Amino acid sequence: MHGETGPSQPPRSLRTDRMEALSDGVFGFAMTLLVVDIVVRPPGTPLHQMLRAWPSLVAYVLSFLTIGAAWMAHTALTDRFERTGSIFLRLNLLTLLVVVFLPFPTGLVADALRSHVGEREAVTLYGLTLLAIRVMGFALVVYARHENLYPRHGGDEELRRAQQSPLPVVIGYVVAILVGLAWPTVAVLMYFGITMVLVVPFRTVARVVFGHG
Repeated sequence: MHGETGPSQPPRSLRTDRMEALSDGVFGFAMTLLVVDIVVRPPGTPLHQMLRAWPSLVAYVLSFLTIGAAWMAHTALTDRFERTGSIFLRLNLLTLLVVVFLPFPTGLVADALRSHVGEREAVTLYGLTLLAIRVMGFALVVYARHENLYPRHGGDEELRRAQQSPLPVVIGYVVAILVGLAWPTVAVLMYFGITMVLVVPFRTVARVVFGHG
């Protein structure tokens, strides 16, 4: 008499096109939402109103570049997928959940820097959101590597950047969050510096500038 349980079935492989379409749409929507918080208020000339709106502009640029860095890492990873699975889809949803949340603390930071009310709370929530985006992005990399979702060989610089250990960036965010408890504006500057590290390919720029000079 044969047992009732047959051989275990391998995890089902899923196509990646719909996941990529949803992810690109959410990243783009979150980036678009950021501009809603840029408002100018009278009195004054248009130039004076724009100058007074600097907190909104700074928060917009910082959050836009942060989401852009997450999108570049996500694209470099998933564009090389041969397949995907149900667990990765759920991790991807959690990542998108955090990304699309970022416009909310972005608006809080802009208002707090303008009014100097609740700066610590706003900057702390903002930093925790930035940290969560980075951690979730690397969780996708770890799971994809564990499940062999993309080819081990090859890959360009963007994929190698996505695969780098997140520890230095995580430490940077944690330090900035702690600094923000005392000096919120300094923490925002630190977040901006971390974002530049994530966005700008300094090694590639150096090779272009000095390698062909």
